[in-house]
Amino acid sequence: MADEDEAGSRVQRTREALGRAGRRMRELDRSDGLRTAVQRVRRALPGDAHFGDPLSLGGARHAEFAGRAVVGLTGDRPGVTREVGLGGLQLWQAVLERFGGGVGEREVVLVFTDLVEFSRWALEAGDDEVQRVLRAVSEAWEKPVTDRAGAVVKRLGDGMMAALADPAAAVEAVFEARDRLAGVQVAGWTPRMRAGLHLGRPRRVGGDYLGVAVNTAARLGDRAGTGEVLVSGDLLSRLDESTLTVRRKRWHTKLKGTPDDLQIFAIDRP
Repeated sequence: MADEDEAGSRVQRTREALGRAGRRMRELDRSDGLRTAVQRVRRALPGDAHFGDPLSLGGARHAEFAGRAVVGLTGDRPGVTREVGLGGLQLWQAVLERFGGGVGEREVVLVFTDLVEFSRWALEAGDDEVQRVLRAVSEAWEKPVTDRAGAVVKRLGDGMMAALADPAAAVEAVFEARDRLAGVQVAGWTPRMRAGLHLGRPRRVGGDYLGVAVNTAARLGDRAGTGEVLVSGDLLSRLDESTLTVRRKRWHTKLKGTPDDLQIFAIDRP
């Protein structure tokens, strides 16, 4: 009987010790000071310090699958365990990209399109007409991209960002989108587009792309005129110029956030 009492006492002490350890671990996990310290370390590590937000976990790579698992296990609770787990995955993703295992090492043609004078027209048009235009524009733009194995990265109000692997296919997608858009008319208004394209090695974060290459394509789109397609010299060097009309564009001011040696060309079908 004494032996049984002693064994039961040891079991009870073990349970109590484990309970205290568990409570202590939960307290540490919820410690704001410790969590802030881990976040500071994450900001100093290579890679995306925001890895773990919905944007960064939208892809299909191993690090993103693991990140979703960490977030799923920890729920929406901010904690040290969550930050440590995501910090490890952040570092893993950065190493993969640096040594060629990440999407950031791949060349991608980035495309930005938008409508010219859309905002001014929308102020006078009704909400129904605006929605009709946006739906028609989406249909006109997106099919040429997806038909050529491209991806619509995101919709930007009256614009679109897309990514394609093949330079010639990217240009043809834009030309076809422009042709399809010419057949759209809503309330007597025919939307006109402009586009900017650049070939680069952007860093992929979830389902989005980040980096100078993205900014360059976006700036080209902003600078293009009505119906104009502007491309960088990097992209033009991968195209067959004999199938295009090409005109060098020069401005006195540099496009903000773009490489110093950026060359810009307007291209069209012959």
